[in-house]
Amino acid sequence: MSDIAKTCIVCPAGCLLTIRQENGEWVVSGNRCPRGKQYAIQEVTDPRRTVTATAATDSGAYPRLPLKSADPVPKDRIGAVLEAIGRLQVRLPIQAGACLLCNAANTGIDIVATRTLPPEE
Repeated sequence: MSDIAKTCIVCPAGCLLTIRQENGEWVVSGNRCPRGKQYAIQEVTDPRRTVTATAATDSGAYPRLPLKSADPVPKDRIGAVLEAIGRLQVRLPIQAGACLLCNAANTGIDIVATRTLPPEE
């Protein structure tokens, strides 16, 4: 297997990582900290991203509610999660941290509100 180059996004240093598999083990170089190695291995074996979006509400004053995934979502499931979010219609009031989609798209990952919105007056 040839070398894979990735830029680490764990911290602002942006280390240029080189990842290769040797004798069934992942070998990572270029990282300045252990988190870079962990990021590199996950990025080549099971890449994930935090999903952020907005959902429709039942309020004219607050028509959209910002939300995010409680944990990173496997990249190949992001489309399904976004489709599920697109079908949401949130009733206000809502508290930040409230689970809006529990086990979104059968990923085991919850989608939560990131803002508290009051009821429409």
